[in-house]
Amino acid sequence: MNSRLFGAGAVLSVLALVSAVPAPASSAERHGLPLGAADLTETRTTRTLQPGVTFTRIVRGADAPAMAWTVEVSIPGGTGSPDPDAPPTALKDRVSAAELVDELTGDGFTARSEEVTTAATADDPGGTLGWRVRVGTFGSEAAATAERTRLRTAGYTGSAVYTGWDGDATDRGPWRIDVLTIDPKRFRGTLTASYGPDLENRETTSALAGAAGATAAVNAGFFVLDPRAGAPGDPAGTGVYDGRLLSEPVNGRPALVVHDSGRRSEVTRFSWQGRVTARNASLPLDGINRVPGLIRNCGGTADDSPTAAPLHDTTCTDPDELVAFTPEFGASTPAGDGAEAVLDSRGRVTEVRTPRGGPLPAGGRSVQATGTYADQLKGLARVGQPLRIQGGLTDAKGHRVATSPGTDIVNGGPELVRDGRLHITPAADGMVQPDNPSFSYGWVHKRNPRTVAGVDAAGRTVLVTADGRATNALGLSIPESAAVARALGLRDAINLDGGGSTTMVADGQVINDPSDAAGERPVGDALLVLP
Repeated sequence: MNSRLFGAGAVLSVLALVSAVPAPASSAERHGLPLGAADLTETRTTRTLQPGVTFTRIVRGADAPAMAWTVEVSIPGGTGSPDPDAPPTALKDRVSAAELVDELTGDGFTARSEEVTTAATADDPGGTLGWRVRVGTFGSEAAATAERTRLRTAGYTGSAVYTGWDGDATDRGPWRIDVLTIDPKRFRGTLTASYGPDLENRETTSALAGAAGATAAVNAGFFVLDPRAGAPGDPAGTGVYDGRLLSEPVNGRPALVVHDSGRRSEVTRFSWQGRVTARNASLPLDGINRVPGLIRNCGGTADDSPTAAPLHDTTCTDPDELVAFTPEFGASTPAGDGAEAVLDSRGRVTEVRTPRGGPLPAGGRSVQATGTYADQLKGLARVGQPLRIQGGLTDAKGHRVATSPGTDIVNGGPELVRDGRLHITPAADGMVQPDNPSFSYGWVHKRNPRTVAGVDAAGRTVLVTADGRATNALGLSIPESAAVARALGLRDAINLDGGGSTTMVADGQVINDPSDAAGERPVGDALLVLP
């Protein structure tokens, strides 16, 4: 891409295998994935989807005995808590957990406290996260749910949980991992990313795949889900599609870069800079194609609250912002207080709207301003005069990154593998939150459905999904995701959006088991493998 904003635009050693026939293990695969004990059963089933594209299903520990259910009780701040008035959470200090156990025991419940510890990562020392409180041990979800109901009647809050989701290294599974491998030496199709008809609405991965005629697809980056956090569907981080920068990075966080040829995929950390210029004056841009004032996953500018650093699943705010819009955003730009300079296809101002919000002219763009920037934009933008919108990505070294048509970048985090070694970065990427250990407990430490992407030493792009939140598919913790990625041979790997978003499509069918009760979740964007 020219550097202007909005510029123009197998891992597995596989023999000739037949679908539904377990692959014979090579010497590298003999001990299987690094999940649970080394003696667990593991099967690998591989088929070719198109030249250069293989799908492999790995099932590990299929014969694992069922594990117990329990009820995890939310812990209020106790007398030893740094903040006794803090709302109840899954983890608290030891004293608060012990006080709750005493209270529950007095009310006739069989309660216990358990210390939760985590392993060190590349940017976090690990150790004790906190203490959780659990009630009972049950042989079924129904029995645990009945106990949860009894607890609620007594005034406590909590949830029924399967202990196989805790992340204990001694668990015996089962795990179900699906792997798409794109080998550029034989691949003659197209690897691309799609957000659908517009950025501000969500579509399922299967719908995005079907609309494009894709052979295979996986969900991609994090996105806005709640309207209170912005426009649902809008990427919450870097979004480059066919060489066009349509969503700014969460500054410093990693993203996956792919090219339509399937070659030279990479994991790179990005920041960005943007400005609006008219005559001899300019103003700095805060964002692209998002609701002004709402910065999902944070990582914006120094005046954002509560932080300019990445903070996952948090919406930072800033009353004074300047945000650029392109037609890809949607049918209309966000409405609200402030001002909006509307540009035609030649970059000339056609009107300055107050309040902001409305459709864009064909091929046009706009810049919205809120707070103190509103009057500044009105002074800068003159009807009939050009208004120049510039911006682009920079890498971790501060170098400008040029992209071109055929390049797509989707956001993610944390990093999992770098240069063939485990390199897990949850602290840098906002998933470890020192004042909220319960977040790291649920997001990093516990097992969940995951989507992982990366590239191996042979240059093959590898897309991985792991089912979870079920008794027949435990999911992966973030450290387990990294270990699996490295075991699959990935030289560099990144975690993409997971949980209920995790979806893999092949030959027009969803082939994994999405965890949302409603079924496949609509997402912000997806990675597509086209014929």
